[in-house]
Amino acid sequence: MTNGPRTTGGAPMSDVELERLLSEPGPWTTAYIDGPSDLPEPGELAHRRAAREGVESAGAPQADIAAIEEALGRGTGLPSPSTRYLLVRDGRVELDESFAGPRHGPQRFHHGPVPMLVPLLWHRVREDISYVVVETARDGARVRLERVGAGEPERSVEVEGDTDSLPKVQAGGWSQARFQRHSEEVWSSNQDEVADTVERLVRDAQPRFVVVSGDVRARQLLVEKLGGDTRALIVEVEAHTRAAGASERSVDQAVSDAVEHEVEAEEAEALDRAAAEAHRRGAHGVREITPLLQQAQVDTLILDDAIVDSERLLEALAESPWVAEGENDEYAAQSLGRVAAGDALARAAILTGARVLVTGDQLEPDEPRPDRPPREPVALLRWPSDETPPQ
Repeated sequence: MTNGPRTTGGAPMSDVELERLLSEPGPWTTAYIDGPSDLPEPGELAHRRAAREGVESAGAPQADIAAIEEALGRGTGLPSPSTRYLLVRDGRVELDESFAGPRHGPQRFHHGPVPMLVPLLWHRVREDISYVVVETARDGARVRLERVGAGEPERSVEVEGDTDSLPKVQAGGWSQARFQRHSEEVWSSNQDEVADTVERLVRDAQPRFVVVSGDVRARQLLVEKLGGDTRALIVEVEAHTRAAGASERSVDQAVSDAVEHEVEAEEAEALDRAAAEAHRRGAHGVREITPLLQQAQVDTLILDDAIVDSERLLEALAESPWVAEGENDEYAAQSLGRVAAGDALARAAILTGARVLVTGDQLEPDEPRPDRPPREPVALLRWPSDETPPQ
């Protein structure tokens, strides 16, 4: 009989809880898969069967396979498409996290002494990002505060403007010009209310960006009324998504692009800081970074998500210093075995309180990864490499 997971979809495990989990012994079974689908029952059963076959092929024990099958019978509360990450040990689901939106690349299954972490951390880096979506029209707007990875808005406001004064029939000549001026005044007044709502959300929630879509004239009026700080956050979408029957695909794509821009900006800032002081605050490559992780000197570790396919291996250790480069390195800590370098580095970084930033190519589910070697890891250090650690 299996026990319930420590966390469920929609309630991500905290960094402290994940750190504690990674310090505990395995072996671990990991499944990175699609969340529940809206397919008819035969399609959903095929999805579960594929997951079972995947963990079986990875060498998972029967107890872990049964635990994953049981977990797949539970919903996550997220609409399709969504992504699910399951971490199982001794027949118990220790971690069950779900993220709104499709998988990043292929499904993955693994069984070994440490968890497969890179796919999870790719999503976790992005789920920290909150943003505002404004779908505006001349008679009002829908304004939502969203968070990447969540299935529902954290806050949603319907701004209902004045519609009674908007003319439904255009007249000719002088009357048409008068009606047009009056309509502009009504539209402008409506966008005053929308702007006030957006400004309050931006002030209270501090989103990373604001996506604005909708009627072109309403968008123009709204942008004009927003303060300079809020205008600097705007990502404008050339689509009237508030119209009846309109698709939100353009908004979804704008959000996805803006999220990647935010991650790239964080990466660029970390790289700039790592390059400062003649690179005294940075380290490059597995061989250079591994001993710095052993000393808990890494502040931010940047991994290319293509490292998940690298054949490079490192020694995982049961206790501090958590990672070693070679089998012959001598440490008091017990060796857990040779594991994938990306997972070994990420685990050691988390266990020493470092932030792990996973970047790379944007991939659709099952899209082949570009045929290139992974970029070397980069570390931003807590103190310069040629100085002794602060006391």
